[in-house]
Amino acid sequence: MTLEIETRCIHSLNHDEKQHPYGAFSIPIYQTAIFSHPGIGESQGYNYTRESNPTRAYLEEIISSLEGAVDTVACSSGMAAITIVSELFKSDDHIICGSDLYGGSTRLFKLQEKKGLHFSYVDTTNLDTIKQAITKQTKAIFIETPSNPTMQISDIQAISQLCKEYHLLLIVDNTFLSPYFQNPLKLGADIVVHSATKFLSGHNDVIAGTVSTHNEQLAQEIRNIAKTVGNTLAPIDCYLLTRGIKTLAIRQERQQENAIQLAKWLKKNPLVKDVYYPGLSDHPGYDIQVKQARGFGSMISFRVVDKEVAKRVLTHVKVITYAESLGGVESLITYPMVQTHSDVDEKTRNELGITDDFLRLSVGIENIKDLIQDLSEAFKNE
Repeated sequence: MTLEIETRCIHSLNHDEKQHPYGAFSIPIYQTAIFSHPGIGESQGYNYTRESNPTRAYLEEIISSLEGAVDTVACSSGMAAITIVSELFKSDDHIICGSDLYGGSTRLFKLQEKKGLHFSYVDTTNLDTIKQAITKQTKAIFIETPSNPTMQISDIQAISQLCKEYHLLLIVDNTFLSPYFQNPLKLGADIVVHSATKFLSGHNDVIAGTVSTHNEQLAQEIRNIAKTVGNTLAPIDCYLLTRGIKTLAIRQERQQENAIQLAKWLKKNPLVKDVYYPGLSDHPGYDIQVKQARGFGSMISFRVVDKEVAKRVLTHVKVITYAESLGGVESLITYPMVQTHSDVDEKTRNELGITDDFLRLSVGIENIKDLIQDLSEAFKNE
């Protein structure tokens, strides 16, 4: 039986829900560190929760279904997910990354450089630029699309073909769109990571990450790394994340609907110089976005006329919350220069335009009239 994605957010055909104890309708929280053995060398399917747990297994089945993966590992954060992936590589290996990445990713890669890995940061919207960065030591390309925070769109299929030509892995951080809008594995990526804290959870109450792949050998390696490193997701958080995913489809649709209206409103605001949203037809990556995704998401970045206006907006919004993170039902506004990208060197930030007049907005599910009124009053406030 083939299910549509909205249904797969709620049900796993690989899991017999009738086998839950006492007929429990929701997946039980198996809050246990260990599982008993019926005999020597025998197992009832689970041994130790760091390695595997029924609550986590159910969550992983759901995400694998959404991403088109053979396996998914749920881990303790988005950064834990990227750390697990980085353990696939050895000293002197070279990884090409998008120049516009979440600041935490670049901070992690600096730590990995101490272990002998090498990283190059290039404009991954340009295939020629990527080609020029490939060396004999290159093993993978790591991209975000849309990128955080300037919303650059990279062509996953084209980069995948390049990776196959040079025998490289393609790793895609799919956090900004979620599997509801985009499935990189189906476009040729080898590994997909998420900060599941964001859209997959949707309620700003769980820190989690996921790693998915459609390659059986990679899946075994990734699961062995996760089991060994030990940064898998706790049962209670697996339960909360599973519950959040049930409403992923309706949340994403409402958030995107709001985002499109807000992006158009911002375009008309005389205090706004630039709007970065892939759902606008004049966005440079619009055509690629339409080709490779089912939607545009609900992340908007915009540049105002000066830093004073930026500070005015941040300090006077009332419905929208000035905070880090994204993807929840509540709208959040972020100042990337001093929050999410403070660890990115100043030269790179300036080149990308992540300056003191640049803001990032994660659009929630509130009434659009309230969001526009809130921003309008914040802009006007002196």
